[in-house]
Amino acid sequence: MNVNPNWRTGSIELIAGYTLTDADGRRIDRVDDIHFAIEGGFINVQLPDVPHIQIVSAPALRLLTCTATTLG
Repeated sequence: MNVNPNWRTGSIELIAGYTLTDADGRRIDRVDDIHFAIEGGFINVQLPDVPHIQIVSAPALRLLTCTATTLG
């Protein structure tokens, strides 16, 4: 496990059948303005206003984009 993951800002889109949970408890498959870090075959995802990290397996990704901003 990476002790200091490289967090980035961007958007994520998942393939059919995979979802994340937003701040209102809704299951969503696309969201912008996220923070994410790649660790092995998984993406750690921090959605706006969600107090916990969600983990997505890399095969669930349709598209992952990032801005040039790196958070740490």
